[in-house]
Amino acid sequence: MTKAVFISDPSFWQAGHGLFHPLKPERLKRTHDLLHAYHAFDAENSRLISPRMATDEELLSFHTPAYVDAVKRLSRGEVTVNPWRYNLGPGDNPVFPRMYETEALKVGGALIAAELVVSGQADVAFNYAGGLHHAAPDHAFGFCVFNDPAIAIHWLLRQGLRAAYIDIDVHHGDRVQNAFYDSDQVLTISLHESGRYLFPGTGFTYETGTGKGKGYAVNVPLPPDTDDESYVWAFQRVVIPLVKRFAPDVVVSQLGTDTHFKDPLAHLLLSSAGYVAVVKTIKELAPRWIALGGGGYDVTVVPRLWTLAYGVMSGQEFPDELPVAYAKAYEGGTLCDHQVPVLPESERYAVRRRVESVVAELEKMFQIAS
Repeated sequence: MTKAVFISDPSFWQAGHGLFHPLKPERLKRTHDLLHAYHAFDAENSRLISPRMATDEELLSFHTPAYVDAVKRLSRGEVTVNPWRYNLGPGDNPVFPRMYETEALKVGGALIAAELVVSGQADVAFNYAGGLHHAAPDHAFGFCVFNDPAIAIHWLLRQGLRAAYIDIDVHHGDRVQNAFYDSDQVLTISLHESGRYLFPGTGFTYETGTGKGKGYAVNVPLPPDTDDESYVWAFQRVVIPLVKRFAPDVVVSQLGTDTHFKDPLAHLLLSSAGYVAVVKTIKELAPRWIALGGGGYDVTVVPRLWTLAYGVMSGQEFPDELPVAYAKAYEGGTLCDHQVPVLPESERYAVRRRVESVVAELEKMFQIAS
């Protein structure tokens, strides 16, 4: 029986980017409340654990001392620090009270997940508040202050372990890729909407690593309107053989839900069925599994998909009708999608051909047997 841990605490959602920012703390509270309403933590093999704050030393395994200090001081409201120097301020990356504590807690959650999995206390640990893959060493970027995936992977490397990082957020996992671009100890794979159409404008097939890392960075840039069938097909054709060939000690996954057809910030057409199919495949690939959250900007979608993901992790199946307690607090409905957009056949065929072209290019580049 899989030993699963879910890492959560009210501190995750008591501070954040703000009510009108796309990365709403409400996403996290709703997810916790939905899993609680399903009694997901009552199963014998399922545990709910609180995070801890990452230490400065842990943050400095990826971030610069000047940046960590600036985040700390800005969080306290100090006005002597220029936030723009660190890409902080009104807009994508606002400064908010207790920013340092909240974001360091998310990193600490990822580190606890790594510690539990590596020690054998858990087979999979889900730090759903993490997955903040855009943060750079010396500045915030793309709603991300601290880069918990990169910090957790650095910790794994110090334990002498090799890691495969699988990122299914709709946006390219740019800064995690960059962190290990010259390493043959980390395989990074990112499936995302092509940077030709979407932030951050990177993640093309030719980005394959440098030096010892050549061939250990893999990008699957997908066209807008990619649906379940094409996405899952591309994932299986590219990710499965490459991860099996690499044979990692640990898999780290970023499970952003913004590939969903309802997401307001992107243009892919995944449903709950496609998302779950991918999460199930990751479980099959992972000898040990550290799962992280990520993007997702429709507050009705995020909790449903992450609940389904934790169900896969812990081997639980939840009733499709949303629990009464959750429905009273938020809204009713079903856990799974039952109505999904369908493209006209000619458009669907055109999208599939573009996906096939990307996959064919990657199969040739990485010598993947078709």
